[in-house]
Amino acid sequence: MPFYHKLGNIPHKRHTQFEKPGGGFYYEQLFGTIGFDGIYTNSYHEQRPTQVKSIGDRYSIAPKIAESNNIQSYKLRGFEVPAKNDFLESRTIVLTNNDCNIILAAPKESLTSYYYKNSDADELIFIHKGSGKLRTMLGNLDFKYGDYLIIPRGTIYQIQFNDNDNRLFILESYNPIYTPKRYRNWFGQLLEHSPYCERDIRRPNELETYNENGDFKIKIKKQNEIIEMIYASHPFDVVGYDGFNYPYAFSIHDFEPITGRIHQPPPVHQTFETSALVVCSFVPRLYDYHPKSIPAPYNHSNIDSDEVLYYVDGDFMSRNDVKPGHISLHPAGIPHGPHPGAMERSIGLVETKELAVMVDTFKPLEVTEEALKIADINYYKSWINK
Repeated sequence: MPFYHKLGNIPHKRHTQFEKPGGGFYYEQLFGTIGFDGIYTNSYHEQRPTQVKSIGDRYSIAPKIAESNNIQSYKLRGFEVPAKNDFLESRTIVLTNNDCNIILAAPKESLTSYYYKNSDADELIFIHKGSGKLRTMLGNLDFKYGDYLIIPRGTIYQIQFNDNDNRLFILESYNPIYTPKRYRNWFGQLLEHSPYCERDIRRPNELETYNENGDFKIKIKKQNEIIEMIYASHPFDVVGYDGFNYPYAFSIHDFEPITGRIHQPPPVHQTFETSALVVCSFVPRLYDYHPKSIPAPYNHSNIDSDEVLYYVDGDFMSRNDVKPGHISLHPAGIPHGPHPGAMERSIGLVETKELAVMVDTFKPLEVTEEALKIADINYYKSWINK
């Protein structure tokens, strides 16, 4: 995160004695990134966070690749991914490369019987359906429809749903997820003309602190495997922390669109970035107001990136036969644009109610076998005049 946050109790100085009221000491942990050169948080624990009792089962979750050199445009019917009880088992990788995984999930039950830590990747979880509470070692966040949850790698968490009808769009990024640099000033503050500001970002405001011993199962993702580890103390034993590295929430409904007299390019919708991809939010907005404007996007080739668009809600003016939960994949170098008739239909319209999340990756994406199970394999022909 680009700004400082403090929660709970911390000592006056870092790396100094922090005594418990009844005697003994709290244990400090540096939760940092990019070695000792990136953003970090200092947390203080009831017990040492290093007490591994045993290392148990491990199993692969590596995606099975169907097409590794893909040039075909696809439409995936995301809501056809089957719902499953377990949170991790429900996560289905549909697109992947060395920088990220794009995942669909429909968990029916809360994650309460174990804890989870992704040690490889930051996670962006977009809440398409459902509501609940993200519980983490650094505090809790309530979430609902339209929220992005940003969970830094290494965060231990559970997720609690209010019901069993949940649909999630998940991005695992092997590079840290940041707010776009061009939206920030030299001091890290979001600029006046950025489409959102710090007050739109929800930070953890509830810190659960347990001082318990026992057998606490944490499932850890590392290099396409899930490894089960048993810790001797409760992972939520933090009494306080401060720093820049923590989970947070941002609602797509708080993204303020940037519009113009003529059609604006996708970068105006940018919401997050890494060194390997960008995430954009398409939200309800007024259309272009030049008297000869064409609200529909122009045909374009993403020469240097694959474009993934996840359709959330609304009218999706530029596409025919697109519904909530669908994903379109337009690979780099292959022109795409409005479907036949969409450009003409858009002329004279004054606003759109569309809601969508876009991920543009700078390296080609591979299509998985699971993706083909929900794919419209003839989508690439949908621009042919009939």
